[in-house]
Amino acid sequence: MALDEATAAFLSQMAESGMKPLHEMTPMEARGLGAALLEMYGPGPDVARVADDTVPVEGGQIGVRILAPENPRATIVYYHGGGWVIGAIDEFDTLARRMVERTGAAVVLVDYRLAPEYRYPTAAEDAWAALQWTAAHLGEHGMTLPLIVAGDSAGGNLATIVARRAAEEGGPEISLQVLVYPVTDADLDNASYVDPENQLMLSRDSMIWFWDHYAPDLAARKHPDASPLQAADVSGLPPAVVLTAEHDVLRDEGEAYAEKLRAAGVPVVHRRFPGQMHGFFTLLVLPGAAAALEYVGEQVDHHLATTTSLADNQAR
Repeated sequence: MALDEATAAFLSQMAESGMKPLHEMTPMEARGLGAALLEMYGPGPDVARVADDTVPVEGGQIGVRILAPENPRATIVYYHGGGWVIGAIDEFDTLARRMVERTGAAVVLVDYRLAPEYRYPTAAEDAWAALQWTAAHLGEHGMTLPLIVAGDSAGGNLATIVARRAAEEGGPEISLQVLVYPVTDADLDNASYVDPENQLMLSRDSMIWFWDHYAPDLAARKHPDASPLQAADVSGLPPAVVLTAEHDVLRDEGEAYAEKLRAAGVPVVHRRFPGQMHGFFTLLVLPGAAAALEYVGEQVDHHLATTTSLADNQAR
């Protein structure tokens, strides 16, 4: 189906602004987009606790922001999108607050280091360090088990990577992974990549731009810590909720990863959102964003209810 009316109107507004295509910008120019969108979103709802902290990583430290309700029932470690090149904690604060309100979970926003200043595998290593730090500091800032990893786009890529690494290394135990139109492969010529109807805010050209900044070495892109779809074995990974958008260059690889997990025996719930483009989950001015967050909330509710019931039965 065609793009929904709100998305088409938003794209028209962006075009009228005279904004250059992303792939014609410098990284610093592109990083200004998030701040502009943040002004459109406005502040999110109040939450009981907000705290900024730091995580030691090789070569320095990264920031995290913990947002928590009064009595959280889980902790979501959230990795933001932006092609590993753009994105910052402040730009995802409103989304995180809405996520706390809807899910009843604490949310940890991770300020992993960005390319091209820090190329692959820095983002993946920072994401892993943040997960380990969260697991080790659950008693602080209103965090609690179970642990959920989540992310959109490049952040979805990082969530898949830490979920697999945690399974391979025996922890931390991840209860659920929520993957929103994740980057899972560096195949730039599949059907959704070359479809003219998918060349919107995110296009094939802009993904080439992102990959060239993050992992210019073509051989490195084939590693599962860059392209999770290339992992030899994904069995034993935590259940997954996968969201894809109809008009998205990343649609096919996200759905291929969902199918790869399912074929390996991993419980998967997948929904393709019709009439939506890449980025709709975080474009909070669009009605599709509210629908997608509600869907994630429903899936988290169901997962937590199921795991609680199972734990109660095992305890009897």
